[in-house]
Amino acid sequence: MVHKIWQQFPQVEQQLDQLQPYLLAAVKLPNQSIQRQIVALLQSGGKLLRPGFFYLFSEFGDQHDATTLRAGAAALELLHVATLIHDDVIDHSPLRRGVTTIHTLYGSRNAIYAGDYLFTIYFNEVLKTTHDLAELQLNIDSMRTILIGELEQMKLNYQCNVSEEDYFREISGKTATLFWLSCRQGAVLSQCDTGVVELAGKIGMTIGKAFQILDDILDYDGQSQKMQKPVLEDLKEGVYSLPLILAMKNDGDAFKPYLNKKTAMTVTDVQTVQRLVVQHQGVNQARNRASELTQQALSLIDQLPEHPVKTDLKALTKLLLKRDE
Repeated sequence: MVHKIWQQFPQVEQQLDQLQPYLLAAVKLPNQSIQRQIVALLQSGGKLLRPGFFYLFSEFGDQHDATTLRAGAAALELLHVATLIHDDVIDHSPLRRGVTTIHTLYGSRNAIYAGDYLFTIYFNEVLKTTHDLAELQLNIDSMRTILIGELEQMKLNYQCNVSEEDYFREISGKTATLFWLSCRQGAVLSQCDTGVVELAGKIGMTIGKAFQILDDILDYDGQSQKMQKPVLEDLKEGVYSLPLILAMKNDGDAFKPYLNKKTAMTVTDVQTVQRLVVQHQGVNQARNRASELTQQALSLIDQLPEHPVKTDLKALTKLLLKRDE
């Protein structure tokens, strides 16, 4: 059963219900231990937002071949899950969606290979949707952009002078590009015209930025444990996200005694930084940025051709402001 968020969108819910067994069947590893963990992750209750947006945008086209669309949706989710497996290695996360992470059970080396394996399955699914070299290159470029976005984070770690521009450049690569690709590919594979394809990509990029900001807010507004998200994991690793960046702009000196400790920060130090971010309006200002981006996305959706699915797109986009589901 897919996440309850899709109950409001019955057609997409049905498509995602059919996608889930397809995803499980796509993963066929001789190593049964690793396969079981990948399957457990695929079954662990993720929202399938990227395939969901893909299916919504596919409604704007005239081509609705179920086999092609299912392969396109599967490719996006497999790419996403591959990056999650790699993220868990980098973040030393013991759990993902309540499932013990692969690196925790079998080591970082095997987890990295498992993520790499899913990259190959991603391209298998892409090849089922098109043999157009330009489209294949676009998928390659998108994957490269996502990986570069992750690698670029390293240069910003523990940098107290990190700017909003740095932050948005980084999240555009590591998070928003996959939303861009998901929305765009829904339009492409349903054979929408060029204008709709370009607009779909802009909408996806804007939604992706808002989504990441809201995810980063969870660390600082006390929702991390409720969301099964590691508490202030980014801060411990020297990753300074938008709430902290904005709070430091308001009073950088308040944070220096703690952030200057870098890896020597204690649990108490981390908790103090969390309180300071709230106190210096970092959370409120970051939430305002997310709201602005969401409004931009809604305005872009208004520019799409008239279609009943526009109502669903708007409803789903607004739900991204509620991260407590």
